Amino acid sequence: METKATSVHKVALLGNPNLGKTTLFNALCGLRQKTGNYPGVTVDKKKGKFKHEGESFELIDLPGINSLFAKSQDEELVVDYLLNTPKAELPEKLIVMASAINLKRTLYLFDQIRDLDIPVVLVVNLIDVADKQGIAIDVEKLEEEFSVNVVKISAKKSKGLQDLKDLLLQDITVTSREPHYIQEYELSKVNAQKGDLSTYSAFVKMTNGSLGDLSSAEQKKWNTNESILRYKFLSRIIEKSVSQDKSKATDFTTRADKILVHPIFGYMIFAAIMLLIFQAIFWLASYPMDWIDNGFAALSEFSTASLPSGYFSDLISEGIIPGIGGVVIFVPQIAILFFLFSILEESGYMQRIVYLMDRFMQKFGMSGKSVVPMISGLACAIPAIMAARTIENNKERLITILITPLLTCSARIPVYVVIIALVVPDDAMLGIFNAQGLALMAMYFLGVVLSLISALVFKWILKTEFKSSLIIDMPTYLMPDFKNVLLSVWNNSKAFVWNAGKIILATSIILFVLATNGGDKFNNAEQIVVSEYSHLNEEEQDLMVSSIQIENSYLGSIGKAIEPSIAPLGYDWKIGISLITSLAAREVFVGTMSTIYSINSEEEMTIRDRLKTQKRSDGSAVFSFATSISLLLFYAFALQCLSTVAVTYKETKSIKWTSIQFAYMTALAYFSALIAYQILS
Repeated sequence: METKATSVHKVALLGNPNLGKTTLFNALCGLRQKTGNYPGVTVDKKKGKFKHEGESFELIDLPGINSLFAKSQDEELVVDYLLNTPKAELPEKLIVMASAINLKRTLYLFDQIRDLDIPVVLVVNLIDVADKQGIAIDVEKLEEEFSVNVVKISAKKSKGLQDLKDLLLQDITVTSREPHYIQEYELSKVNAQKGDLSTYSAFVKMTNGSLGDLSSAEQKKWNTNESILRYKFLSRIIEKSVSQDKSKATDFTTRADKILVHPIFGYMIFAAIMLLIFQAIFWLASYPMDWIDNGFAALSEFSTASLPSGYFSDLISEGIIPGIGGVVIFVPQIAILFFLFSILEESGYMQRIVYLMDRFMQKFGMSGKSVVPMISGLACAIPAIMAARTIENNKERLITILITPLLTCSARIPVYVVIIALVVPDDAMLGIFNAQGLALMAMYFLGVVLSLISALVFKWILKTEFKSSLIIDMPTYLMPDFKNVLLSVWNNSKAFVWNAGKIILATSIILFVLATNGGDKFNNAEQIVVSEYSHLNEEEQDLMVSSIQIENSYLGSIGKAIEPSIAPLGYDWKIGISLITSLAAREVFVGTMSTIYSINSEEEMTIRDRLKTQKRSDGSAVFSFATSISLLLFYAFALQCLSTVAVTYKETKSIKWTSIQFAYMTALAYFSALIAYQILS
């Protein structure tokens, strides 16, 4: 029996930011999704697949935008996609999301897209929240007024998704309507220019300067006129189709915000939440980290015993396994960090943090919108820098880009955790708080303080006086959808392991090869020991051979070459090698240290125990208190991530500012580490 081949239906998902677009995308596609970049830009592009009634669908999640009058790079990308993509390559249908609790404002984008004459479905999300606020929406009236299909859903609770999928199976046509958004004299100019374009496509192109010859003043005037006319049109529709009975409202959000965004208590609660997060990173992750650490040590020992003795066996047991283990051990802490941040975002609290910090950020020459990339920078500086493109003012955007890498990203956690463990005992407590957790929070706080000080300096240099206004949706507080939270944890943890793992694997192999090969002194190490150290016993001679070989290997030669410049910071040549390799990514520092200190070592132990046992030639600890504090400060401020350098250049299109960012952060790292070591040693 022949099976009928099914084609893949392409559908695009659009809407304002923070409406639950990602939640709907995850609910439809689950794990069948992938992330890439749009051609020529670094904005994330998410695609997913799902099936319904035997038909296959490809869902494209476009960046959240507020209007087709583009004011940011994200909006420019979406507008370009909708207006300039050949018809044959456009999606069959568009899903445009609106919010049931703020329908008038979120319908504005939908009404614009409706006039592009592309098949479109209106999805009204948060219908369960609207019910709790006593809001009733007449779907039939909306369908009549817009002449489109409308579906009510709750993306978090997966309600209405079957209706949406059924609708996507149907043929949808959207007919042109009278241009209620345009004045008569404007319409005549549009008709003279539009050619084969739809009326509104030509209107948008003319107001963004890609069609016709409107002056900038005329473009702004047309935009303003359009907004006024369109909102008048939407007001009449909302009046007919939406009603609210406040006597039926069971609204928790208003009561909660009286405390959570209070000008005094709000900041105190935010600080307490951040403290709990950093405590949890140590409390919850300690056991799985120990299991992973001991597991990789046992795996290395097992490979040594099981594989035939030789160079390849040593590469596996002394190079690759310790290197990869040095990254995997931190997955529990990375997963916990993303888990807790996802809960804050899913619950709606993250937007309150942005609101709280708005007025404060203005004092440092940045927009209230700078808070969004800065919070994102606590996970990774790369998407954080890209998120700065939502800031309209170029100077404020530049300041945000230049200071964001100072914030502690997840890649620094492995470095901080290992070094903090060297100077703060596991069982150290300050009252009810774990001292290691407080130390980690102090490193985050240090990054925030230095980023704000740097912003003040750049504000003075750039002489920016422009003040932006913050426009942000304050979503209703919701119980986090743990399916979405776990999906976020999985995707981010997988990305951390995969991206860091590739670098670590390559680095471990290169380091091992460099550390196990060298010149004459390396090759003649055994003869040197026999002739010069014959008074030592056999075990001591083996250790001396290992010491001579690693020091005179190609890796040792590189480290020795840079040692004079880093010795004042308290670093030896082995730490210097780790500084160089971690330019690929900060977390590579730990993998490199793990590999270097495992080579030629007969004893299997965890990375933390191995570092604690390292001694200098005078018998003092390599990782003393002074050296450890110096390293913490160096990694707090250094731009040890070439990917961040690349994305800064891509976003600023300026070698000058990219170089300034790298130079000032490197100088800050070097001299703060130098001062700390010289004072403490």
